[in-house]
Amino acid sequence: MEPLAPMRLYTLSKRHFVLVFVVFFICFGLTVFIGIAGPNVIETSVARTDLNNSLKLKPFNLSSPPLSTYNQQLWLTCVVELDQHDVSLKKNVTMTVRVLGVVKDGSTPYVNNQVHNRTRLLTCAQKCSEIIVAHLGYLNYTQYNIFVSFEDRNKLASTIQNITFTWKTYNPTFSQVEIWFRFVFVVLTFMVTCLFAHSLRKFSMRDWGIEQKWMSILLPLLLLYNDPFFPLSFLVNSWFPGMLDDLFQSLFLCALLLFWLCVYHGIRVQGERKCLTFYLPKFFIVGLLWLASVTLGIWQTVNEVHDPTYQYRVDTGNFQGMKIFFLVVATTYILYLLFLIVRACSELRNMPYVDLRLKFLTALTFVVLVISIVILYLRFGAQVLQDNFVAELSTHYQNSAEFLSFYGLLNFYLYTLAFVYSPSKNALYESQLKDNPAFSMLNDSDDDVIYGSDYEEMPLQNGQAIRAKYKEESDSD
Repeated sequence: MEPLAPMRLYTLSKRHFVLVFVVFFICFGLTVFIGIAGPNVIETSVARTDLNNSLKLKPFNLSSPPLSTYNQQLWLTCVVELDQHDVSLKKNVTMTVRVLGVVKDGSTPYVNNQVHNRTRLLTCAQKCSEIIVAHLGYLNYTQYNIFVSFEDRNKLASTIQNITFTWKTYNPTFSQVEIWFRFVFVVLTFMVTCLFAHSLRKFSMRDWGIEQKWMSILLPLLLLYNDPFFPLSFLVNSWFPGMLDDLFQSLFLCALLLFWLCVYHGIRVQGERKCLTFYLPKFFIVGLLWLASVTLGIWQTVNEVHDPTYQYRVDTGNFQGMKIFFLVVATTYILYLLFLIVRACSELRNMPYVDLRLKFLTALTFVVLVISIVILYLRFGAQVLQDNFVAELSTHYQNSAEFLSFYGLLNFYLYTLAFVYSPSKNALYESQLKDNPAFSMLNDSDDDVIYGSDYEEMPLQNGQAIRAKYKEESDSD
């Protein structure tokens, strides 16, 4: 059987467990309240164009507001208003888009030196859905001019009453808040990682529990998840820092999914865990999830560099297949995880220490998942499983509370696990008393040491006579 690793978890009383959860909720609630009081994530600027029932839909020349690196990204969206509001409409609309950057001398060079033609689906049911015309993932210019024209303008003009174009960028104030809070989380994670490694330095790695081994992997990945290189996106006009941030986030989240699978399976599989039978199936399932998320992210980023009007949801024929593949793999992961949790709870519920590890991890993880689902529902509502979930404006967060709640939730979750899985101050001393026979004699009474116990004689006494006496007494019984 695997030796029990020294953990602070074993020394905590019920009152201490309650205190751990209370501190976790206080820290999480504090970040949410700071986020509620913080600035909005998105800054909008509306350019309204009235057609005045003209027979022709003319091309639109739109100039963006002045921009800085703190605006991070730029979106241009449009909303169509029909003549009859109670009419349902679903029609493909072809747009021609030219993107020009305005430099200091007033000239307007082309961005990518080409004109982009894209077909968008116009869906109207009492109110038309928003269409993303263009998206710039990083800003090389302080202002942009975008020309938008619609093909078959004469046919569309008879049904369209008005088109409202809207510029959307990150709020510069939010960008500064994001920089500071990412920096705070990076510093806290670095301190927690160092303290956790320092607490385990005197114990051999083979004596670590599976949770402690995984925490030594997750804490450095959490450091990358907080992205210490994030300020580079404000210093370098390139798509690379943004793609690096997406890569770090997907890597940490998939490592967290793999951690849950390995712990719930490994906690009941004692001894050697073979790579082929234990780790390979889990790496395969989680690896498919990571590959799908990274592929979509890099695919979108690389294509947007060459074409600001590109959207993988509407411009990729294989997107539906990719979505089905992702849902199938995610469902497989959830069923596999539930199976491991049920097996672990049924087999280990009466085992001391192991049962405690299982209950604490399950309780804390359940709390984190419930909070995450609530945040997602408040963010997307019932659209979380619909097609337009992916087509939402790719800003990740709509307000500071959502940003801080997600980052705070995952960071404090890992901090709490690191605290309970780290050895206590007396763990090394207690393990030496338990494992070293010389120290274990301190627990014996003076009479046992001097005169011998009922089942143990002193070396200076006649051992054979005493053993014969015990044998006679046992035979008579």
